[in-house]
Amino acid sequence: MSHNIYIYIFVMAGVTYLIRLLPLTIIRKEIKNTFIRSFLYYVPYVTLSVMTFPAILSATQNLISALAGFITAIIVAWKGGSLIKVSAAACIAVFILELILPAAI
Repeated sequence: MSHNIYIYIFVMAGVTYLIRLLPLTIIRKEIKNTFIRSFLYYVPYVTLSVMTFPAILSATQNLISALAGFITAIIVAWKGGSLIKVSAAACIAVFILELILPAAI
């Protein structure tokens, strides 16, 4: 079975272009529906969360240290910490637990 990489690239480019083109051609007026506006506002955050959360759980040697780092990050962010403080606190929590916990868990 012969595969032509140019067909794959063409299909990928077409799909990517259509995703950006269709909203511009279909929706011409300002969106006034509050539900749709709030939905579109939160789409980037949800997408980033969906991509980041599995990486958090699989980035360490064990699940316990990953969850501890995640919970630490949530607590520091909830208290109003900056991005640097949140990431530093999560890294420190994971580092300490990785030193304490055996890698086999």
